[in-house]
Amino acid sequence: MSISLGFDPVSSTDAQVLILGSMPGTMSIAKQQYYAHPRNSFWPIMGVLFDAKPELDYSQRITLLLTHQVAIWDVLKCCDREGSLDSKIVTESIVINNFTDFFIVHNAIKKIFFNGKTAENLFKKRVIPVLPKEFTYLEYHCLPSSSPAYASLTLAQKTEVWKIIKLSTTNTYD
Repeated sequence: MSISLGFDPVSSTDAQVLILGSMPGTMSIAKQQYYAHPRNSFWPIMGVLFDAKPELDYSQRITLLLTHQVAIWDVLKCCDREGSLDSKIVTESIVINNFTDFFIVHNAIKKIFFNGKTAENLFKKRVIPVLPKEFTYLEYHCLPSSSPAYASLTLAQKTEVWKIIKLSTTNTYD
């Protein structure tokens, strides 16, 4: 088993929405970039929504998300996992990120979008029960996973569902 260590959030204090994954995959960890696997749909979807196309440099894509008040992070700070699949996460090894401090600093966030069911389930089971009552205003939406392992929807179908993120930000610049 190997320890997977997550990343710091990509965020600015004016972020309005937060996209939460479960834990970066092995390729993302190796490259130190969110959603680095070339078959992951995340950046193609962000390309349609915010012009953060996969062809752009990673720092340019991040800047575009921040410009559109979109933050990205993961539910897990670290865990034991062999490979990249969420199904391989060792439950007893899970360490959750500090969402209380995050939401205090990022108080403009009103909506959280889960990148797949694992992120949603982990957050609902491990975060919501310990999140202070002052954060009950947060809205939660589960989106189809951008992972290449989730192949029951096409990129176009996933993108159509993910458009709710763009509709949830006021800073559209389009």
